[in-house]
Amino acid sequence: MLDQVLQHLTALVSFDTRNPPRRIGVGGIFDYLRAQLPGFRVEVTDHGDGAVSLFAVRGAPEVLFNVHLDTVPSSPAWTGDPLALRVTRSRAIGLGACDIKGAAACLVAAAQASRGDAAFLFGSDEEANDARCIEAFLKRPHGFGHVVVAEPTSGEAVLAHRGISSVLLRFKGQAGHASGADAIDSSALHQAMRWGADALAFVEGESHRRFGGLTGLRFNIGRVEGGIKANVIAPSAEVRFGFRPLPSHDIDELHARLGGLADVGALERYEETFRGPSLPAGDVAEAEERRLAARDLADALGFPIGNAVDFWTEASLFSAAGLNALVCGPGNIAQAHTADEWVSLSELRDYAEAVRRIIAGNSRAGP
Repeated sequence: MLDQVLQHLTALVSFDTRNPPRRIGVGGIFDYLRAQLPGFRVEVTDHGDGAVSLFAVRGAPEVLFNVHLDTVPSSPAWTGDPLALRVTRSRAIGLGACDIKGAAACLVAAAQASRGDAAFLFGSDEEANDARCIEAFLKRPHGFGHVVVAEPTSGEAVLAHRGISSVLLRFKGQAGHASGADAIDSSALHQAMRWGADALAFVEGESHRRFGGLTGLRFNIGRVEGGIKANVIAPSAEVRFGFRPLPSHDIDELHARLGGLADVGALERYEETFRGPSLPAGDVAEAEERRLAARDLADALGFPIGNAVDFWTEASLFSAAGLNALVCGPGNIAQAHTADEWVSLSELRDYAEAVRRIIAGNSRAGP
């Protein structure tokens, strides 16, 4: 089916679904998908602000396939038009080809090559860390107990990954002349730097924690802003940081520990701006039970089982809602979000054939 996959991927890449700026409507790529899925019951829903979902069902499948259609913005480092698919002897190159329109093309090709029951949920808000499409779907009666979320995993089933949390910190100080004796304690930037040093030490202390092949706590201070000039005590400072916990971490406890490292008198604001749970969701015992259930699902569907990964996916949202969830798609995460992003032709072929086989089996392979 590789020729059919590349035909669909050429079309999908040509639609501009860069996010931001999130100018994604109910037409365009969604009109194309609707036209390629005759015999499916199709619902297209606009959730606002560029978040659009397409839910397509044929028959009464037990397994739902989910894939996002939005991409990151393209960079000036691209050597060709990012919206024009280029195919070499071994690669398909284009914006979103790896993350993750390649999987979407495989789903369509597999559906057209089989008459079995199938269900697809396409969304357009994953790259914005918004998740309106999936949240809306999970609020409705849907009847699914199993879901395969497509992300670049080289065609292997990923059963566990880290969660994610993004935070805005704001410190307050007292402006004044930098020659003052109180400059050390009055500067909001100094408070931010002290917090940063303590936070890094705390994270290093979590290096012994483990779950399903993952080790430690991932942490990054991504942006620090504040101050006026070198001889003025900084009256304010803002820090944006993020961390990626293990399934065995308690995110609320981590927030309490990290927020508690700041001087109470200097901390003006601590706000979590985004949270995504780990996969599997739940406490340690629940997570391990769900990981084993996902392994059984991968075996039943015929997906080889890969290692746990450090990146976050929306599979954790399905898991938190009680579905048996795993991550599996063509492409390598090392190529995602890069200039001249590519996916191997062999992985596209193998993934499309695996999905075709599942659909031909009436998608009733769940345990």
